[in-house]
Amino acid sequence: MAQAEAARKAELSTVIADIKTKMREMGITVDDLGDGKSKSSGKAKTKAEPKFRGPNGETWSGGPGRKPQWVVDAVAAGKNIEEFRI
Repeated sequence: MAQAEAARKAELSTVIADIKTKMREMGITVDDLGDGKSKSSGKAKTKAEPKFRGPNGETWSGGPGRKPQWVVDAVAAGKNIEEFRI
């Protein structure tokens, strides 16, 4: 096992050295390689306009997902969310 691991490490260092040499020869930088994520061809997602304003100026669009803590606290205190509508 130890011998196989040593052989793999030796091969790995040889491959890395070869890649670095080819990158220098071709003028390729790490930035040219990218981060491996594909670029999105769709529209950029836009933020929804705020529909509610909290007591300390916080805003919330009222969309799906978890409600902000200030909304949870206000409803627990017996307030109607419509009181905060912009």
